[in-house]
Amino acid sequence: MTLEERKSLSETKIFKPVFATDTNHYNTLHGGVAMKLMDDTAFIAATRFTRLPVVTVSSDRINFTKPIPEGTIVEVVAKVTDVGRTSVKVSVDIFIEQMYEESRDLAIHGVLTFVAIDAATKKPVSITEHLQKLGLQQ
Repeated sequence: MTLEERKSLSETKIFKPVFATDTNHYNTLHGGVAMKLMDDTAFIAATRFTRLPVVTVSSDRINFTKPIPEGTIVEVVAKVTDVGRTSVKVSVDIFIEQMYEESRDLAIHGVLTFVAIDAATKKPVSITEHLQKLGLQQ
């Protein structure tokens, strides 16, 4: 398997309805809830890609371009975009879908970085060496 094939196979999509418990005083998805959805989905994508324990170390700018109203469905899509020695960058998009219409709009975009760690020592480990052991072809 190549690096690009592994990236593609690790893409993760999660769907969630937006209920009142997820919203702010404007009846739109609370920013903190959106960020948690992004981190959770990106974590799964990073884990599926590396098959190692990973932790979030940073988030690049997160752009909230459209409000997400209560009563809609969101699709969170996470894709590994860059691979370093011990880290991976994961691009995350949140799309809005109207429940009873054929529409889909990009509402939020961000990039999160994860570092692979040794479960016992909690120190960074090499993702590239691990993937080579799994038979990744360059």
